[in-house]
This record gives sequence, structure tokens and C-alpha cells, in this order.
Amino acid sequence: MTRVSFTPWITAALLVAMAGQSVHGVTPAAGATPVAATPVATCVPLLRHSFLRLQDEKPQALCQYSGKVLVIVNTASFCGFTPQYAGLEALHAKYRDKGLVVLGFPSNDFSQETGSNKDIADFCENTFGVKFPMFAKSSVTGKAANPLYRQLADQSGSAPRWNFHKYVVSRDGQEIISFGSNVAPDSSAFVKNIEKKLLVK
Repeated sequence: MTRVSFTPWITAALLVAMAGQSVHGVTPAAGATPVAATPVATCVPLLRHSFLRLQDEKPQALCQYSGKVLVIVNTASFCGFTPQYAGLEALHAKYRDKGLVVLGFPSNDFSQETGSNKDIADFCENTFGVKFPMFAKSSVTGKAANPLYRQLADQSGSAPRWNFHKYVVSRDGQEIISFGSNVAPDSSAFVKNIEKKLLVK
């Protein structure tokens, strides 16, 4: 079997593999939601990507989060804003049953995430008890930014300027509100924006 090396993100072309087929030696990821359960035709365009899960580097289709309100955040382990992990996890736990999902994207774009994916996963779990989905380290700014973050920047008009920049995305993926790093996960304006989007079914 041909050995396949994955980059931290995988484009939508590999969603076929996630549907249960094998493409160039790529087999569906264990525990991944099959694309068949969320057809690409009904998946919001913003989520038509697949990324490697942080903990085991197995591909995960973002289409599984279609129809959810999303908080998408670029993270780092050695930043003054790193304690926001605790607030993000609390937010995820509080509103998960109402349709919120927090998605974390570690990045070394600001030179504060130097460890391996395993190092990052261990740090997040052991230090902050992070349970929300997180993905392998990738770039979130500039020309090297992963495709999701390029779309987020284009649609919101704002790219991350530092770690823990947050995007709140509506269920249909059409409305994206950008919040800077200094906006805490429990801040009134941030939480109210999330609650407003959760009311829209």
C-alpha cells in the first residue's frame, strides 16, 4: 500500500475518502462522521474541508458541524491569552446541547506554539481539560493560511492578528462575526452574539 503523508489540513477533494471509499491508499478515519451522513450538497460551503484531528492526526470532515453555531479560534500554548482555553471549554459545555461547537486551530504563526501536535493535545487536556474539537497545527494568516481561515478572513474582512482571535459563525455559515484576542469567552458582547445565533434554527 502506498504510504500517504498528510499536511495539517486536507482539501475537500478528500471528502470522498471520508464517505467510506479508499482513494490513493487513504481510508476513512476511525470515529469520523461519514460524509454520507452530511451530503456535501447540504453542507455549508465554509465547512467543505477536512482537517487532521489534533489528538491522533486522523482526518475529520468539517461538514459534520453543518447546522451548528460555531466559535472558531486559533490557539497557542505559550501566550498571555492561553488561559482563555478554560473559558472556551466552559462555553462549549454550557451551550453544546443548544447547538454550539467550539473548534480550535493551534498555530505557530505568532511563534507561541512550538510543540508537536501530541504536546499541544496533552497540554490542552491536562492543563485546561479541553474537550471541544481541536485540529492539527496549521497556519491561519497570510498566503500560507489553511483554506478555512482564508475563507473566514475573506467573508468577515478580518484575519487573526494574534492568538485566540475568535469567529462566531451562524448555522447557515453566512454570518461571521470577528472578535479580537482581548475579547474573553465570557464577555457579555461575545456571549450575547452566540445566544442570538443559537435562537435561529
